[in-house]
Amino acid sequence: MSERENLLNNLRIDRSAEPSEADSPNKLLLLGVAVVLVGFFWWLFLSDDELKEVTTFTVKSLQMSDSSATSILDASGYVVARRRATVSSKVTGKVMKVFIEEGMYVEEGQLLAQLDDSTMKADLNYSQSQLDEAIRVFNRTKELAKEELASQASLDAARASVEGLEALNAVRKQVVNDMQILAPFSGVVVYKAAQPGEMISPVSAGGGFTNTGICTIVDMDSLEVEVDVNEAFINRVKPGQPVITNLNAYPKWDIPSEVIAIIPTADRNKATVKVRIALLEKDERVLPDMGSRVSFLRKVENVTKETPKEGVMIPLGAFSTKDGESIVQVIEGTSVEVRQVEVAEETANYARVIKGLNSGMKVVARFDNELEDGQKIIIK
Repeated sequence: MSERENLLNNLRIDRSAEPSEADSPNKLLLLGVAVVLVGFFWWLFLSDDELKEVTTFTVKSLQMSDSSATSILDASGYVVARRRATVSSKVTGKVMKVFIEEGMYVEEGQLLAQLDDSTMKADLNYSQSQLDEAIRVFNRTKELAKEELASQASLDAARASVEGLEALNAVRKQVVNDMQILAPFSGVVVYKAAQPGEMISPVSAGGGFTNTGICTIVDMDSLEVEVDVNEAFINRVKPGQPVITNLNAYPKWDIPSEVIAIIPTADRNKATVKVRIALLEKDERVLPDMGSRVSFLRKVENVTKETPKEGVMIPLGAFSTKDGESIVQVIEGTSVEVRQVEVAEETANYARVIKGLNSGMKVVARFDNELEDGQKIIIK
């Protein structure tokens, strides 16, 4: 029983002991933090009534606001390749090896596939042996003709036989070479149509079981845009006209372009005329058959060259006067700063400021006399 009482006594807190001096600073620190937090939230809630919503305007430079070109017509179309080819063979044959895959870049003359050429090589070897024999006969006949032991007719026949077999041999060599399918131009493989063991043919054959090509190659340097323009507005389009192209996949990317040509024929079903547009900026993001939207521009040419004006532009209602000086309310974070500016000229809606503001600043769109310098605001 005594052991249990001793354990209970050990768990009791001695209330008679005085607090140590080390605990006092910690308590004071916690008390100070609590006071600061209470004061902050008190200020935050009480200051909500003083916040005021304002409409802002972003200060713009005169160069940004003055566009040198305007859009006069919009149209939609697709990216197309002027050089696109489905590579096939000259004769029907069986595919032995294919050396390309989709996405691979190939050079002009690069080997794409090898067809079965065993029969063609056998024919070539046979014609070569016949040519060798004809050459030997021609040489013997030529020696005999020198000794007048063979007629001129025999010599001419031997020569004709050699020439005929040389021509036949050249044809069979070309047939063997045609069993190697080469790239007609440099480009990217976008479609692989055949596999080893399949039959290919330059024409459709075999009831749909014979392919008509090895692959499709696209020359990415030949990509351009084709759009259909309503024939009622085709008079607004001219060759060489500047154009801005936006791909559907990258709508914020403005690609500088220009009109190549207007195809001299109309589609009676759609009442449109096709227009070719060159992309002046090439990029790997541009792919064949992508949808695009183009804006035809009209260049604004100034008749007289004026000296560029300095300063920035703000709405006329954004500034006021105080003691004969022009002032605006500039947004600095979440508060208002009243700043003195110098206005050079005014128009019906805007004022040109040459001192006190920079491009990109935000000002109160309509000067509010109830706002004080340094007052907190909420931006609409």
